[in-house]
Amino acid sequence: MPRSDAEVAAWVRDLGLPGLVDLHVHFLPERVLAKVWAYFDHASEHYGVNWSIHYRTGERERVEVLRSLGVRAFAPLVYPHKPGMAAWLNDWAGEFAAGVPEAVATATFYPEPEADSYVRKAIESGVRCFKSHVQVGDFDPRDELLRPVWGQLADAGVPVVVHCGHGPIPGTHTGLDVFEAVLREHPRLVAVIAHAGMPEFDHALRLVEQWPGVHLDTTMVGVDFTTAMCPLPPDWTARLADLPGRIALGTDFPNIPYAYAEQLRAIASWAEADDRLGAGFLRAVLHDTPARLLGL
Repeated sequence: MPRSDAEVAAWVRDLGLPGLVDLHVHFLPERVLAKVWAYFDHASEHYGVNWSIHYRTGERERVEVLRSLGVRAFAPLVYPHKPGMAAWLNDWAGEFAAGVPEAVATATFYPEPEADSYVRKAIESGVRCFKSHVQVGDFDPRDELLRPVWGQLADAGVPVVVHCGHGPIPGTHTGLDVFEAVLREHPRLVAVIAHAGMPEFDHALRLVEQWPGVHLDTTMVGVDFTTAMCPLPPDWTARLADLPGRIALGTDFPNIPYAYAEQLRAIASWAEADDRLGAGFLRAVLHDTPARLLGL
């Protein structure tokens, strides 16, 4: 497994993969990203831990880092924190993806009267992935204004990466039990539970077992930074072995307080821990499953 970022690309090639496909990456308009980073600068006040952004560079440099790591495709996720912001972010994300070959087109939404319209527009334009951030947006995913949105996504089969778990700190409407109500109403929804539902890992795994469109992403899961606060359940790898094709690579790049390679080492350690996983599991998580979700 890679000991540093410099070893990642060769390690991926040795697995027989054409590259990595990262389902959970963030690129945002510079003034929005600056505010996000400013929030993390005060993480000790918000979360009780220091959170130093490891890849705090310009946009072009961040894209080059992903290329050097062998990331052949990624979903640059955007998310609003107030009404009237989502449509503008969607336009920005479209322009970003048009200028970066490895970036797929993504979009987001917020519970507002216009959501039904701009989500339909995004789907028709070929967007391949949506982001819903229940915690940052501070909205209830069961909001009546979102019912047609979830319905559209379910009908179109376009995946949505949903941050609905309590991590890193609980929000007003976080909790997998809350989002499960959405799944009951839209059972065909292709939902990727961000951060594997951290810290509700067991509940997240049960959602994957119950709902055929539910997947988990690996974002910040199993790395030293989070395991101290959110340890994985003892049967984690055994449960993964029963869920082939339902776990996808996610990293939260660039907003992570450690090197990209650390996330890959965590995933590789799961593959080594159970004989039913191994290289096949790694190829699925790092490439095949996220590539399928993104229609690559």
